[in-house]
Amino acid sequence: MIEDKAITLGHPSYVWRRGQDRRLDLIRQHVPLDNKRILDVGCGLGMYVEKFRRFSSDVYGVDIDLDKVRQAQQRLPNISLAPAEDLPFKDRSFDVTLLHEVIEHVVDDRRAIAEAVRCTDVGGHVVIYAPNRLYPMETHGFYFRGNYHFRLLPLVNYLPDPLRNHFCPHVRVYTGRGIRELFTGLQVRFTTSTHIYPGLDNVAARRPALGGFLQKTTDVLEKTPLRALGISHFVVAQRLA
Repeated sequence: MIEDKAITLGHPSYVWRRGQDRRLDLIRQHVPLDNKRILDVGCGLGMYVEKFRRFSSDVYGVDIDLDKVRQAQQRLPNISLAPAEDLPFKDRSFDVTLLHEVIEHVVDDRRAIAEAVRCTDVGGHVVIYAPNRLYPMETHGFYFRGNYHFRLLPLVNYLPDPLRNHFCPHVRVYTGRGIRELFTGLQVRFTTSTHIYPGLDNVAARRPALGGFLQKTTDVLEKTPLRALGISHFVVAQRLA
């Protein structure tokens, strides 16, 4: 049961490290957080909720995993159980709504985006991190001969959809156009659309010299057109009137 839930909902990081710092910094570069009403959809153990509380006291988190919600509630306020497709908030309740590596796991990604926009106030921002189809590795594991294997699988996301989904039916992956299409019919404008490379924290912990070299290399790549091969999309959509 625990393994099945991890396959469906992903294997999130439980430790805040350099990779998460980089992602938070990227959000701060493009979205104001100070004294804003903030919602983290798919908050897990509440790592981003905790960090957002450095900028605002009005921070909320929801998740579909009851165990993680209960753990987050032990140290954080405003954490509740809810799916991304049916958020328990009034229209325009927040200035910033984050979906961090969430839409690839939900039952209905279009519905999840529509709910995020509904709960975001006019002028506010919906912030998305989601897997990039151009990244050379599939990081969510794969199925082979009916068995699930939690390890990297190279180049599978470059295959046509029927083949790719045969190996990875449990998780979506997106092109930039695919993410934008989730907003079809919604009153938004895209203010940011870029990519980020992995933090490589595990590599740096096991092999510091190699990890440090790779981290510096990806930092350089993010300043070039090869940023398009990053592990995740970073997309910001502003809600219009």
